[in-house]
Amino acid sequence: MKSNLKLINNRSDIGAGTRGADMGIDAMEIAAINLKSDFFNRAPSIDVKTHNETIYNKVKSSFARRIGFVVEQCSRVCDAVQQVLSKNEFPLVLSGDHSSALGTISGVKASNPDARLGVVWIDAHADLHSPYTSPSGNIHGMPVAAALQEDNIDMRIHELDEKTIKQWGELKNIGTNTPKFSPEDLIYFGVRDTETAEDDLIKRMDIKNYTVSEIRYRGLQNCIREAIEKLAHCDSIYITFDVDSLDCDFVSLGTGTPVPFGFNPTEAKNIITEFLKTEKVICVEFTEINPLLDNKGNKMAETAFDILNFCFK
Repeated sequence: MKSNLKLINNRSDIGAGTRGADMGIDAMEIAAINLKSDFFNRAPSIDVKTHNETIYNKVKSSFARRIGFVVEQCSRVCDAVQQVLSKNEFPLVLSGDHSSALGTISGVKASNPDARLGVVWIDAHADLHSPYTSPSGNIHGMPVAAALQEDNIDMRIHELDEKTIKQWGELKNIGTNTPKFSPEDLIYFGVRDTETAEDDLIKRMDIKNYTVSEIRYRGLQNCIREAIEKLAHCDSIYITFDVDSLDCDFVSLGTGTPVPFGFNPTEAKNIITEFLKTEKVICVEFTEINPLLDNKGNKMAETAFDILNFCFK
C-alpha cells in the first residue's frame, strides 16, 4: 500500500437515478472483511458529509435533478481532495454516484491550477451531458461536461429556468472558474452507451475512446502504451473507475446503469496499474457500486475491492 494513501469516503448518491450507491463503500468493506483483508483498517480515511436525505425532497428541476445539493456535495469533495493533496497525500476517492467526480477533478485542479491535467475515464458512459441535453436529468451523467464547462447548446433539447442555469454555472466553477482539463487530455476506456448529443461532442472535440473491441483486437498493452504517450505532456493524471465499465453479464448487475460487453476485472486492473507506474497519477476514484441491484450477492463490491486491493496493495 502507498505510504501516503488517504481514503476519501463519499457516500453520496444524489446524482444518480437509482438509490443504493451510497452503500457501495460499505459493501466493499464487507467484501474486505470476508476476505480477511485489513485494507480499510490500514488506510487512514476521512468521511465527506452527504445530502442523501434530500433524495426524498420534491425535484424542482427535472433537467438537473437536485443540482443545488450536488453543487454542495461536489464542493465538499473538492475541498477534501484539495486538503489531502496539500499534505502530499494520495487521495483514493470512494464515491457513491459518479456526479461527485466533478468535485474530485475540481479539487485536483484547484490544488495546482497551472498544472496540465490528464484524465483517464474508465466507464461505460461518456458522462458528457449537460442539463440542456440530458434525457434523464441525472447529474451522474454530466461530470465530464461540467469539468470541461461545455453546455453543448447546439444539441439542446431543453430550455432551462434561470435558477438551473445559475446552479449549473456554480457546478462548472467549483474549484476553479476555468475548464479543469482540455478535451485532448481526456481518454475514455470502455465507453459504449452514449446518446447523440454526447457522440456529437466526442466527434467534435476529437476525444479518444478505447473501446473494449478495439483493445481486444489491437492488444491491451498496445492501447495503454499509446494512451500513456498521448498524456505524456500532462503534469499529472486523474483516473476514475466506474464499475459499469465492467461486463455486467460476467460480473453482476450491481451498478446503477449496467451495460453488457464490458471489461473483465483483469483488464481493469491492467489499465489502472499501468498508468500508476507512470508516477504521474495523483488521484484515483472508484464509483457506482450499488449492492441493492446486485444479482449475485455482493459480487460487484467484491470485484471492485479485488481491483482496488490489486492496484494499491
